[in-house]
Amino acid sequence: MIPSSEFENRRQKLFDLMEDDSILISFGGVAKVSSADETSPFEINRNFLYLTGIDQESSILLLCKTSGELKEFLFVLPAEENKEKWFGKRLTVEEARLRSGIRNILFSDSLEGKLNSILNPAFQEFGDVTKVYLDHDREIKIGEATSTHEYENTLKVVYPGIEVLDLYPFLTKLRLKKSSNEINELRSAIASTRLGIAAVMKQAKPGVKEYELADTFFHVINDDNGYEGLAFYTIMASGVHAACLHYPTPMDTLKPGQLLLMDLGAKKNYYCADVSRTIPVSGKFTDEQKKIYSIVLGCNKMVAAMARPGLTIDDLQKATVEYLASECLAAGLIANKDDIQNYYFHNVSHFIGLDTHDPYLKSMGKEYKQVPLEPGMVISDEPGLYMKEKSLGIRIEDDLLITANGCEVLTNAIPKEIPDLERLLAIR
Repeated sequence: MIPSSEFENRRQKLFDLMEDDSILISFGGVAKVSSADETSPFEINRNFLYLTGIDQESSILLLCKTSGELKEFLFVLPAEENKEKWFGKRLTVEEARLRSGIRNILFSDSLEGKLNSILNPAFQEFGDVTKVYLDHDREIKIGEATSTHEYENTLKVVYPGIEVLDLYPFLTKLRLKKSSNEINELRSAIASTRLGIAAVMKQAKPGVKEYELADTFFHVINDDNGYEGLAFYTIMASGVHAACLHYPTPMDTLKPGQLLLMDLGAKKNYYCADVSRTIPVSGKFTDEQKKIYSIVLGCNKMVAAMARPGLTIDDLQKATVEYLASECLAAGLIANKDDIQNYYFHNVSHFIGLDTHDPYLKSMGKEYKQVPLEPGMVISDEPGLYMKEKSLGIRIEDDLLITANGCEVLTNAIPKEIPDLERLLAIR
């Protein structure tokens, strides 16, 4: 569990980035409607969570940097007994205070009154505020039919002259480098993922359904991580289905001689593991499968050996394409290097953290593939080859922690060597 002091430090870094005479509003969000009167399971806005540690809908953070002073307010739903009979326990004021480290706790329905006291020229509680920061992530629902983008328009109408600035780039930049507490959460998520993969390997035999394996992974990681669930929708793809990068319908039956590609991850306190492994359903790789698998594994190891501060994901991608093209050409799998684009067509890496694909916004100056790596960043290492005509797809994905001199393979304990996989599959 990340301590409240870390959330306080994150907010202080954000204060340092804010302009003078400004306020910042960050919404935890509300559940989105799925159909009729049904809603999807609530997912907290990860940027709000990063700043507060609060995982409860309709919560709001207000930061004020005005008149040389810094002030923090957290708005939460009141702990109403009648509501809790229907929807479960809510945080008390003291629980919200202890979790977030914010002293000033108010109720969510008082936000507009507080904003009026700050932004209305007739009151100006904290002086002349000229700027408001809002999180312009793609879609944060803050009401039944209201997003942060729509809320911006309302602010501009009610308080003419206010300049609305985008908070999102600041937060994505702050989230890139992980603290020791965050890395520990990732290690826990990876440990659960390792248990889930081990259970899948024991069950993965001819005659088993792909969805049965996905269900097994789900149940095992939930038993281990306290029912925190999946980092993302599990991909469990056998045979030709593995040539589809995000295979969505795991309904087929595993058959002898096939490979099974699994792309999956558990999460711990919302920190996400992201791992891919490919195994032979019958327990042994064929010679051709072994040849192709060895190329992907060699590339996976090359990326881990190469990753270090100062390089970029784009550097790793270029090296990956060259490695796969050269090795496939030498193995007679392609006629010329340019043909590799038919069999490898995604990036080898992305940032990992509170989101499986941790965001990085172009408006901060660099698209994520051009950001120089620094110690504390966590990235994926996921080369692959996808050959529909051979009815196979192979991807091997690890999670890398960038260190001062290179990287640590956080997922190194999850088997991927051919002898290890065949040994483990032989004792199912």
